[in-house]
Amino acid sequence: MNFDALFQQQTALPTIPKVVQEVIDSFNDDNVSIDDISRKLAADQVLSAKILRLANSSYYHSSRSVGTVDDAVLMLGFMTVRTLVISSGLTGGFKAMPGVDLKQFWRYSMHTAVIAKCLAKKISGNSDFAFTVGLMHAIGQLVMHAAMPEQTLQIDKIAGLLDARRLDVERTSFGYDFSDVGAELAKRWRFPDNFSAVIKGFPQPLAAQTFEPMAGVVHVAVWRSRVEENKYSKEEMEATIPHEVLAKLGISADYILNDMPPISELAAGLEELVS
Repeated sequence: MNFDALFQQQTALPTIPKVVQEVIDSFNDDNVSIDDISRKLAADQVLSAKILRLANSSYYHSSRSVGTVDDAVLMLGFMTVRTLVISSGLTGGFKAMPGVDLKQFWRYSMHTAVIAKCLAKKISGNSDFAFTVGLMHAIGQLVMHAAMPEQTLQIDKIAGLLDARRLDVERTSFGYDFSDVGAELAKRWRFPDNFSAVIKGFPQPLAAQTFEPMAGVVHVAVWRSRVEENKYSKEEMEATIPHEVLAKLGISADYILNDMPPISELAAGLEELVS
């Protein structure tokens, strides 16, 4: 299926709640009213319940109980709440699909998000942006499975969703890969351009004319998250670690292999998003 036809499939594009779209649009609006967004969130019972559970989770170490969406916005800050809203909108937007273990897919994506956030802080980058784009980086895989299940299932047999060869196999078969699809989806959902650029650029961040640090951060986070899911040995980790990208970011391999907090610690409390 060619690239444009993919996006004409009604089944391919998940619906996201109106309030989530409004929160995405707030990235492009410097005059956004936080009160207005809080009010809309409070009116969406499913979303507000999820945000409150997250705000009270061990992840945010709140010293007091957070009882309302307004409290959550005050305590967590608008940027974080926005990240959470978009995250729960994304994870809730795709229902069961053949050939995809959605629980594993979102766990892997969540791990990528928390690692990207950790690495972004290390290079003094925007950690909320890193988290959101880390969570979204592989969403093109879900669009492809929804739009052309039979063709994608054939690809699954050659290289599974978490196989490092996956992008190459897709590109050989279709002429595009899931990073292209995810980047286009980000545009259609009206995310700012840099979301699309990082999703498109993360597979080969060093190939870009100008190195985009966030694409490098997501590239490393994807590798580390895949290591976790595929249970690499220490030797396999050392053999596959993306040294050149780390060097460009100014992060030592030693930090990634030995000093970075364990993923279970980085993601503790965020299981709510993927359950």
